[in-house]
This record gives sequence, structure tokens and C-alpha cells, in this order.
Amino acid sequence: MPHRADSLDTIQRELTAFARRARAAAAQLHPELSLVSYTLLAHLQDQRGCRATDLAAHYLLDKSTVSRQIAALERLDFVERRTDPHDQRVQVLHLTDRGTAVLDQVAASRRVAFEERLADWDEDDLARFASYLLRYNASGSTRD
Repeated sequence: MPHRADSLDTIQRELTAFARRARAAAAQLHPELSLVSYTLLAHLQDQRGCRATDLAAHYLLDKSTVSRQIAALERLDFVERRTDPHDQRVQVLHLTDRGTAVLDQVAASRRVAFEERLADWDEDDLARFASYLLRYNASGSTRD
């Protein structure tokens, strides 16, 4: 049986490889949509809009980083700002129709890629892998 330290080293190495592959794959799926941009768009879709400060807080990013990403997404007409109906001082970010279409296209392509990569995994392996990822991400550590 492997030692805990060996398993942790393997997990760290493989998650790093996974992140590198995800960044590279994002560029192939849509040339204008980085992994960070895709993630921000997906969050905006899930939340049905939010403030830039909410994005920065959720992803533990600097506000200037989010601001640059959002500016690029606005130039591409993927995101638009709308005044919050409850507080006229607040700007809420929303996907445009074009942003929704691009996000849906990329999400479909990503799903196909996962289906191909995991085609030889049986249902039990997929379910275990999914539950382990959920458990890991729910652990709440921000020191990754």
C-alpha cells in the first residue's frame, strides 16, 4: 500500500497536469476564450448575472484581474453590464446572447472531449471519480 506522502505527491502532480491540459484544451475549443474566461462566463450563467466584485471574491482573484478579463469579454460582446434594478449605483454583469451561444458551444465540445477520454470507464468508476471530485472541491481549502 502506498504511503500517504506518495499518494499526495501523485495527486498534486496529476492535478497540475490536469490544469495544464485544461488550459491547452480551452484554447483549442475557442480561440478567444481562455479557461479563466470560460469559468467566468459559466459562473455568470449559473448565477444569472453578478457583480465583478462577486466574481473576484468567489474565485479569490484580484479585482484588477477580473476587470481585465471582463473588459476583454465585453469587447468580444460576450458580456454586458446592466444596472441593478434594486440599486441604481450597482452594475451587474450578464451574458449576452452571443456569450451564451459561445459558452453553450464550448460546454458541448468539452462534454464530448470528456466522453471520449472516459469512454472506457464503467459507470461505477465514473460515479466514484465524480464523488471524489465533489468531495475534494467541497473541502473548502483556499490554499491549493
